[in-house]
Amino acid sequence: MAAHPGARDGAEFAATAAEARPAATSPHPATDQSPLILSGATVVLPTGTVKDGRVIVDGTRIVGSAPENAQVIDVTNHWLVPGFVDIHNHGGGGASFTSGTVEDVLKGIRTHLNHGTTTLVASTVTGDMDFLAQRAGLLSELAEQGDIAGIHFEGPFISPCRKGAHAENLLRHPDPAEVRKLVDAARGQARMVTLATELPGGIDSVRLLTEQGVIAAIGHTDATYEQTVEAIDAGATVATHLFNAMPQIGHRAPGPIAALLEDERITVELINDGTHLHPAALQLAFHHAAAPRVAFITDAMDAAGFGDGRYLLGPLEVEVSEGVARLVEGGSIAGSTLTLDRAFKRAVTVDRLPVEDVVAAISANPARLLGMSDRIGSLEPGKDADLVLLDHQFDLKGVMRRGEWVVDPQLG
Repeated sequence: MAAHPGARDGAEFAATAAEARPAATSPHPATDQSPLILSGATVVLPTGTVKDGRVIVDGTRIVGSAPENAQVIDVTNHWLVPGFVDIHNHGGGGASFTSGTVEDVLKGIRTHLNHGTTTLVASTVTGDMDFLAQRAGLLSELAEQGDIAGIHFEGPFISPCRKGAHAENLLRHPDPAEVRKLVDAARGQARMVTLATELPGGIDSVRLLTEQGVIAAIGHTDATYEQTVEAIDAGATVATHLFNAMPQIGHRAPGPIAALLEDERITVELINDGTHLHPAALQLAFHHAAAPRVAFITDAMDAAGFGDGRYLLGPLEVEVSEGVARLVEGGSIAGSTLTLDRAFKRAVTVDRLPVEDVVAAISANPARLLGMSDRIGSLEPGKDADLVLLDHQFDLKGVMRRGEWVVDPQLG
């Protein structure tokens, strides 16, 4: 395998996680395996890329030195990167996070885990407020036992002008009292709320979320440039799937995209599936926001990892054909069928982005947004042993979560 630019020859790196005791139904099994040395890979670290490096796993964490009884596994001609972190995901494997049972949600988590997503935030879609509060209760239990990293409410506080695949009759203004109702229902597990901040109550709701330690994300919005700047100043820090479900850039009325790209306080979500974004739009985002401010997401719906056919996204019927999901009525794009391993490969092989930038966008940056970068998002001693093994063509070959192979590379 050709060395990646900037790789250092002969460097050694070690990698591990505190013992996890997931529930019996968890898609993340506990591990009691012996220490491992993954040797010979090109390892992507926060400080750069190391050729012929090694990662050491002891229990559930990455460690800095190898125990005497460690098993050595040769992963030469492969890449080792941190486990992927998806902050915007509605389901997979035929299961919906908005409407499925606990078993369905766990199936969806497992589907994305098998594609390298070791940390996932479960996203809901617009629904009745009481129903969403009920879903928040179910999902918060899974967050409390470590199966998901929290909840993202996408809707109902969004613009009917930019509703996308959300039921218009269920949309409402972001009244702070109602926003607070959902946050409270999540029992401390709400991580993000997407808002059309130009609507009545939008700015006050941004301030409320910021005070509660919940990410206020600007999305499904018809805001002007000036209204978007006001929301950012109030505390908004994320652009929900930038470019999608918002006005296009105009030379006299630049709209939200220009404001979101230019402000260093904003991290922009990008859906890199080849459908949601033209490659030039992706390059524009990386050029103006730079790699530290980009987060790759899937925005996946239940068809991800499952196949074409008819599905429901909330109350709306979706047709998936050749991997593209669209509403049966109206034809709007309805989420995606993307998995993050595909987003990774496309970013490197089609978009020609540096591997280090892709790792930042798919692991480190979303981990930072979630306030979890002390545990996940990079291959460093003391952090969870969450990692993905890719071959020289950037196809996924192995996935480890907290020291346990969930996709066994069958090496060594």
